[in-house]
Amino acid sequence: MEIKNKVDVVIPIYNAYNVLVDCLISLKENQQKINKIILINDGSTDLRIKELLNEYSNHLNWKIYNYDTNCGFVKRANQGLRLSKENTILLNSDTIVSCHWISAFKDAIDKTVNLGTATAWSNNAEICSFPKFLTNNKPIKNINTLSKLLYDKHQPKYPEIPTAVGFCMLITKIAKSSVGYFDENHFGHGYGEENDYSMRIKQSGLKNILCDNAYVTHLGNESFRDLGLKPNEETMKRLLEKHPNYIQLISQYIEKNPLKNLREDILDLIKENNTEIYNELLKND
Repeated sequence: MEIKNKVDVVIPIYNAYNVLVDCLISLKENQQKINKIILINDGSTDLRIKELLNEYSNHLNWKIYNYDTNCGFVKRANQGLRLSKENTILLNSDTIVSCHWISAFKDAIDKTVNLGTATAWSNNAEICSFPKFLTNNKPIKNINTLSKLLYDKHQPKYPEIPTAVGFCMLITKIAKSSVGYFDENHFGHGYGEENDYSMRIKQSGLKNILCDNAYVTHLGNESFRDLGLKPNEETMKRLLEKHPNYIQLISQYIEKNPLKNLREDILDLIKENNTEIYNELLKND
């Protein structure tokens, strides 16, 4: 029997050894229902990276690619997207995945017509941050407890969002077929490429959604730190060259804060079912 809605996971990697260790451990513990895991070492200067990846080389359906030259996140992400013939989750190496995360994304693919991209909730995910909007909330310790509660108790709404957030970004097969891949020439080593892609997704008639019953921890920008990269005015300039209305679109979304009630409803649900998790979330101040 053919399995529908297969999902591959692609992780472009550049240094950040300590967070990568935890990322791969969490991935191994929660790899059920993943079709293939593709790890791409983008010329890491930390020799421990290659040694670490070799430990996973004999794992079933794990594919390791080591390169001596750093080409940047965008090119390696595109390489991974092309290597994956299925729906693909682009996952940052500074993330911690949780139980049910793949099931939640597979459900979203099955239940959402014209799905282009999907993003999970996270402690640190800008418009998809939880519990506080546009906030780098502290990582929660009991991530699997929270994930199980979300998946078992919350009926997902799959609200549309103006842009995916690249820390954990599902790109569907239909999106790759209709829209293609990230713009390597325009966005270089990274930052802005997922926003551009999301705008192109919307223009093609597909949807960018929040997978609101999935949660993934994001520690934040670790893989760019050694390259000295961060979002800046040049990032926005590149984006506005292609999408002049981007700032207006995002500003209107932030002002409306359409997920406010959804966040509050989920917090109420957590409070009803697990006061320990609820209190931990509220101690993010």
